[in-house]
Amino acid sequence: MENFPLSNNIPPDLTESPGPDFFKRTVFFYMLGIILFLIFGWYFLISAPNNFPEGAIVSIEKGENLKGLSFNLKEQHLIRSRIFFEAFVILYGGEKHIALGDYWFKNKLSVIDVAERIVKKDRQLASIKITIPEGYDLAQIAELASLKLKNFNAKNFLAKGQEGYLFPDTYFFFSTDTEHDVLKIMSENFEKKIKPLQNKIASSSKLENEIIVMASLVEREAKGDTDRGYISGILWNRLAKGMPLQVDANPETYKMKGLPANPICNPGIEAIRASISPVGSSYLYYLHDKNGTIHFARTFEEHKINKAKYLK
Repeated sequence: MENFPLSNNIPPDLTESPGPDFFKRTVFFYMLGIILFLIFGWYFLISAPNNFPEGAIVSIEKGENLKGLSFNLKEQHLIRSRIFFEAFVILYGGEKHIALGDYWFKNKLSVIDVAERIVKKDRQLASIKITIPEGYDLAQIAELASLKLKNFNAKNFLAKGQEGYLFPDTYFFFSTDTEHDVLKIMSENFEKKIKPLQNKIASSSKLENEIIVMASLVEREAKGDTDRGYISGILWNRLAKGMPLQVDANPETYKMKGLPANPICNPGIEAIRASISPVGSSYLYYLHDKNGTIHFARTFEEHKINKAKYLK
């Protein structure tokens, strides 16, 4: 057998540790990747567009979806990346949490901050204080709101508002709020205020609608907190006896027996409380003198005497 000489080209040991150049190259590319990632993140996530329109007001209209909104924001230079904006909106709560209305962007913001403000309804528009007195009806509320809210449509408000169920209170609306916003906010406040009284309403012999109708009459008839309970008791007494209510605040009650079909105004919480828990008495009549002091009577004869005495 012929012997061949061994080759000097022996393959290197594959288990041999990489040299220092390999580690240098690895560290270099690793650091380069981190730097590029930080630059990319800063550009798209932290920095606002250079031409961000400071002081801009952006309107989000009804029916606008997330893709349409991101397109508009990109067109108006409020965000750099539609993809990142949509991702952060979803992260903060999803497309269903996009709050309609106008948003004021006083200073430059990152895409993260823009998404967060829209999802959290942080409009940062100047608020307008509107106080709705107890006993105001829909027409009075519409007149007051029309003077202060430029987008408020009184006709729509009157058509869609439910008399008696808009809570009189002090509100802070945005200057761009519409009649729909006012109705939503006031009706939600009503539900919030009446919720603690639900157990008392349920334990009474009266329906909630009856209580609100009575409260609206009491609100218009009373001259102060001390009157409400007594007037409520007298009106419930008259109903129990089948007598017409005959309250000056509503001529309908002179023509028919029973409660009006609907509330005549929007009562406050004390009138509602008085209607749930009236002051018990044997009185069937009352009147206020010229100073606003109330006087009671058990019979019509006593009532006539009070009229002659206090309403001269």
